[in-house]
Amino acid sequence: MKIVHIEDVPLLRGLEHRGGTFHSRTLVEGRPRTPDNFKFSLSRLGTDYSGPRHRHNFDQFRYMIEGESDYGDGSLRPGMLGYYPEGVPYGPQINRTEIYGAVLQFGGASGSGYLLPREVKAGMEELKSYGEFRDGVFRRHDGAPGKRNMDAYQAIWEHVHRRTMVYPKARYDAPVFMDAANYQWVPVKGESGVREKLFGIWTERRTEAALIKLDTGASHQLRGRGLYLLLSGAGECENKMLKQHSTLFLDYCEHAMLRASEESEILHYGLPDFSDVSILSTTANEMQAAE
Repeated sequence: MKIVHIEDVPLLRGLEHRGGTFHSRTLVEGRPRTPDNFKFSLSRLGTDYSGPRHRHNFDQFRYMIEGESDYGDGSLRPGMLGYYPEGVPYGPQINRTEIYGAVLQFGGASGSGYLLPREVKAGMEELKSYGEFRDGVFRRHDGAPGKRNMDAYQAIWEHVHRRTMVYPKARYDAPVFMDAANYQWVPVKGESGVREKLFGIWTERRTEAALIKLDTGASHQLRGRGLYLLLSGAGECENKMLKQHSTLFLDYCEHAMLRASEESEILHYGLPDFSDVSILSTTANEMQAAE
């Protein structure tokens, strides 16, 4: 298990290939070149940030803490969760205000994996010899090999992997937008003073997301593989203090007990279960995305 406090993680500029104001703190990362790789971050974006309509070969969750953003297919406001499945187009993104959110990007059920930011940045720097990044698009110089205009991330992915990106066939027709205000708190069986708003469970790999509320003094059993972000309140886990925006990561087969010292609300992201694949040490390079 890993516990990370927000003040222990630097605030860094990111997504330079898209332009605009984007700063984030990466709280937990997975393992590079594995199908279950991921990145969990708290990100702040300005109104000058924008993204074209595009798609990815990985999954994303975005929980809005502050602000409002329009993603083309729907808007996210505080307390809303967006699920952006691999292979499903979304955008263009327009931030109505500065936004602050809890973002999980992770390898989806196809097994295509996920590139970490440092891998993306290295690929971006190398590609600058062949063209320029502008408005979320990589535009190749005249005479440079490859497609003239391409989504920035796709261009980087193909450069890093030295092969054409094959987008997974979409398991869903569109992104899924959920408003926590329209969900009811349901008591968690066997845990007094603990309630849950289960947003949903997706794909054959059982990715999930939920909000969990604990009364003062209540305890909740955490389980892996997943992430828990303390949105409000305070408590302790394994004799370690927790406060607002503390993050806990539990890997496969890990368990821990969290106790709230005051009323607390927690965001839970359950990562897809690739335990049968990971045991074989299958890498993302060895896996072809479903076609």
